[in-house]
Amino acid sequence: MNATPLTLTKKTHSCIRIEKEGRVLVIDPGGFSEDDAALGADVLLVTHEHPDHFDEARLRAGLETNPAAEVWTLRSVAEQLSAAFPGRVHTVGHGDAFTAGGFDVTVHGELHAVIHPDIPRITNVGFLVDGSVFHPGDALTVPERPVETLLLPVMAPWSKISEVIDYVREVGPRRAIDVHDALLTDLARPIYDQQIGALAGAEHGRLAPGGVTEL
Repeated sequence: MNATPLTLTKKTHSCIRIEKEGRVLVIDPGGFSEDDAALGADVLLVTHEHPDHFDEARLRAGLETNPAAEVWTLRSVAEQLSAAFPGRVHTVGHGDAFTAGGFDVTVHGELHAVIHPDIPRITNVGFLVDGSVFHPGDALTVPERPVETLLLPVMAPWSKISEVIDYVREVGPRRAIDVHDALLTDLARPIYDQQIGALAGAEHGRLAPGGVTEL
């Protein structure tokens, strides 16, 4: 597990900002997240190509603003950026491990969750940061190692709450923090909070966009 404290800032939907010792890592600055979601990042991670996770304009802004920033992602996203930013876009897949900006990252998973059997599945990877914080993207991937903080895709067209609860149980984190929540209305949030909190077997919390917690 990570020995250095991490500061986690929730951005809108599935975008997360993690800071450590002055370095910044951002995961999934997509089209639902803030326009400046990728700005200031040293490390950018993208789980898959769907527009709520990958927005080319946001990533380009982050890379252009910080010439030292680099991206780690799967092939379908890397192919859209690598020509414009040679040497700064890295393709990764399940089982890979790398260190970037002082963060240790391992890659887990291969496919997006099933939306409908008639819709072809695309690739999707999850990222475990500093052996502590896991972002699965759009999948219920269980890493082959312990997880301290699970970034929980709480509501999606491809899931139901029983699957979300069972996913937390299977991963077994100390805490779960909601992501993938832009489509969850304020009316529904107390229902999700109560059921996940009561049944998932882990501390469950959520942050409003801009909310910060120390891990």
